[in-house]
Amino acid sequence: MKKTRLFLLITVLLTCLFANAQKPASDTIAKANPIEVSLITYYPGNEVFEVFGHSEILLTDSTGSYYINYGVFDFDSPGFVTRYIMGETDYLCAIMPPQLDAGIKEGRKMVQQHLNLTQQQAQRVWDILAWNVMPDNREYRYRHFSDNCSTRPRDVIETALGHQLDYTHCQYIVGKTLRQVMTHYTRNYPWEQFGIDLVLGAACDTVIDARTHTFVPLFLMHAIDSINVMRDGKSVPLVTRSEVIKPGSDNGIVAPPTPWYLTPMFFAVILLAITVIVIMLDWKCGKNSRWYHTIFFTIAALAGCIIFFVEFISTHEAVMPNYNILWLHPLLLLLAVLPWCKKASRLLKWCHYCNIALIATMTVVWLTALQVANPAFYPLIATSLILSIKALSTIKR
Repeated sequence: MKKTRLFLLITVLLTCLFANAQKPASDTIAKANPIEVSLITYYPGNEVFEVFGHSEILLTDSTGSYYINYGVFDFDSPGFVTRYIMGETDYLCAIMPPQLDAGIKEGRKMVQQHLNLTQQQAQRVWDILAWNVMPDNREYRYRHFSDNCSTRPRDVIETALGHQLDYTHCQYIVGKTLRQVMTHYTRNYPWEQFGIDLVLGAACDTVIDARTHTFVPLFLMHAIDSINVMRDGKSVPLVTRSEVIKPGSDNGIVAPPTPWYLTPMFFAVILLAITVIVIMLDWKCGKNSRWYHTIFFTIAALAGCIIFFVEFISTHEAVMPNYNILWLHPLLLLLAVLPWCKKASRLLKWCHYCNIALIATMTVVWLTALQVANPAFYPLIATSLILSIKALSTIKR
């Protein structure tokens, strides 16, 4: 199950982290004053696309309640999968039926924050959302960190207020990076974390400010609780009151921690141990297990193809530069094929020299924290290094 989820994650290149995948319920919003605007926050769920939580805007007036969801996609639209893989992640803004939002999974907490907006500001929110849910306007290019179901409501609120929110007093840990934030929320999902660390580049290791941190719905919820706005020359809280619509744990309903023997680190260490055993047997018997080199470097080359595609062909966010391309790249296929070509020993030797040099460069990248590695990468890169050293010693003999 864990491996299947990892395969799906890499195949679609970062599964929809914040989406509640439903089709639009309606294209129009009726209106009657007065208007009340609320931010709705869903705590993390147990599916991979729910681990960060979810945000919506709730509009309420005498005609009813309208949940506006920016995390909608139409899986049946022509070429959806192809476009998503390419990074053309087109999502929709849609009105969700109240019964759908009320039917969230048992134990998944849901909080409503009533916003302290004037009727003019609430009208502005209404107008923006009414325009956004129209069929010609509802599609937008989803970006996991900068334009998602959490940042869109934030931007709507800021537009209605006429200025950016002041995050000076919100509880915020200075010095956090995007990768650290994602690691926190995927801590019980090591295979998903492994895939994320594989395809996301050094841009995820830059320190973010409080506003950027609001790509996470829960942080946006806590942030606006500490924000004040001006009313009649006085500074008053942006949130008039908060209420728990559905009770649940503050940790959400995320899956329990993965057993250590099912984590990427465990399998990576096992692979390294098998490699050491194979090499010791080869040295003892005076042979070289070409089949083992072929299997390992073929898999590594395929992983390199994924990284190459995500970095240089797709338009996904925060994937360039990805220094993992130094130790996982398509040219590793040469190390899988050349051992079977008797006349290619010289070329094979230089390919292994290059592999060792690239691994050394990657080590410098990790030591300087230019890009942070998943812990399971270390046994894997050690395996690649050991195989190259062993191959060189065999070629020289």
